[in-house]
Formats: sequence, structure tokens, C-alpha cells
Amino acid sequence: MNISATHRPSGISRIKLFLALSRTTHGLLDMATPAFAALIWLGEFPPAETMLIGLLTTFAGYTAVYALNDVVGYKEDKKKIRQSNLNTGLKDLDSVWVRHPMAQGMLSFRAGLVWASGWAVVAAIGAYLLNPVCLLIFLAGCGLESMYCLLLKITHHRVIVSGGVKTSGGIAAIYAVDPSPSLFFLAALFLLLFFWEVGGQNVPNDWTDVEEDRQLEVKTIPVTFGENYSLYIILGSLLLAWVMTGILFLIAPVRFQPYHIALAMTVAAFLLLKPAWQLYRSKTPADAMELFNRASYFPLSLLGITLINVVQQSI
Repeated sequence: MNISATHRPSGISRIKLFLALSRTTHGLLDMATPAFAALIWLGEFPPAETMLIGLLTTFAGYTAVYALNDVVGYKEDKKKIRQSNLNTGLKDLDSVWVRHPMAQGMLSFRAGLVWASGWAVVAAIGAYLLNPVCLLIFLAGCGLESMYCLLLKITHHRVIVSGGVKTSGGIAAIYAVDPSPSLFFLAALFLLLFFWEVGGQNVPNDWTDVEEDRQLEVKTIPVTFGENYSLYIILGSLLLAWVMTGILFLIAPVRFQPYHIALAMTVAAFLLLKPAWQLYRSKTPADAMELFNRASYFPLSLLGITLINVVQQSI
């Protein structure tokens, strides 16, 4: 379906609609996760060929999985648009250009399916070239993302599935640079990313949609348990993510100086604990969105600290 100017917001080009479908503004921040994971495990830059294939595979994988969310949830997103107002006034990294462009009729379902499938093929080929295990992890991530969408009105426990999806990129990145990594280190990385996703991304984001989710009978932590219980999950998860940040830097194969670890813990406190505490005090959707947005920069900040260490050790 060709999109005329009357069917798209002013200033939004067709390519931006596809990028909005894949939530690329947010996805680019998430793509720091596999880069961080690979560097903190290796302690140095991987071979140029691995880096190039890895970068393309990472972009393709995140682009495909984020678009898959809208493809699988297409019918439910259309119902949400008919029954509620997407313009909440909150500044969301996931909807910088437009939210759910397929469900709003700005892109056809077929176009979105082709976009998601095309990038998935690119990601699958790249993952296989890096390590067949990476391909299995990518396929598992796609399956979990589909499951997450299909459980929309069934159970709030789908938050666990979301945590699994967000850990897959980092785990795959380590296998891309080392076919036999430490399972202990993988477990630590998994826990860090899992608790960051639950407390800093999933539950705060659902908090901002709690009223419309109640109307649509969507199962989320805030809808099922209310504000107080949701706050305990957010604070508990992010406190664990903060602790796991220090542990991961301590057990990394490459040595980090005490000031690197202190910097990582301080950044984690600023991006995760500080906005979570503000949400605890205010209990407002605006502060829930502020937590979501600020926590989205967490992987990028860890990548930055790791890059500093890699460069310092190479000098």
C-alpha cells in the first residue's frame, strides 16, 4: 500500500515509518548491549571481519525483532488505537516519529511483514557466519518475542519472557567472539540484563499505559498488582541490576581498575536507582517514562566505560 501525505503525519517519510516500526531510535541504544558484552568478555577489539559482520547482524537482528513485535501484535494494536488515544503527551523513545505505524494504517501489514522478514534473513545469515550458536539464540529470541505478544491478555508473567528477549543479544555476542565462554560469566550477564529490562524498561513502560491496558484487559504487572507492588518490583530489580553491574566488572576476564568499577556503579545509580526513587516518591506516569528513557541509556554507558578500559590497555 502506497502511503499518501494524508495518511502520514507531516514530515514523516516512508523510510521513517519503517524505522518507527522497528523503534530504531530506541533500538540503536539497545544495540550497545552486544558490543558491550563482546568487549567486556574479550578485553580487546575482535578481528575486523567479525566486527563488520557483528555490526550488520546486530542492526538487522534488533530491527527485525522490534518490527516483529508490531507484526505479531498487529490486531491487538489496531484494537488499542480504536479504543484509546496513543497521544499520551509523554516523551517515549519508542515513538519519536510515530507509534505503531502499521496499526494506524500508515504502513500496510504486508509491507511491515516484508520489512521484518528481510532483516530477519540478514540477521540469520550473519548470526550463522559468526557462530551457529548465535543463529539458535536469534531464533529463540524471535520465538520469545512472538510469545510475549501472544501472551498480551493471558498473563502478566510475560515480563519474564521480555527479560529473556533482552538478554539474547548480549549472550549471542559473546558466543560470536568465543565459542566456549564461561557459563558463570554468561549467567552474571544474563542476570544484569534481565533485571535491567524488568525494572528499567518493561514495568515502567507498562506503568505509562496502565489506564488503557485496564480498559483493554491487557495483563501487565501494574494492571494486575497496582502501583505499590509494581514499585517493589522496579526498585528490587534495579537494585539487583546495580549489584550485578559491580559483580560483572569484577569477574570480567580483563582487569578493570577500581575507578572503572566505581564509575560503572555510579552511572548505574544515576540512570537506574535515582529515577526509580523519584518514581517511588511521585508515582506518576511522567516519572515512569523518565525512568524508562533514562534506563535506556544504561547499556550504552557500560559500553563507554568498557571502551575506555580497552583503549587504555592498548596504549
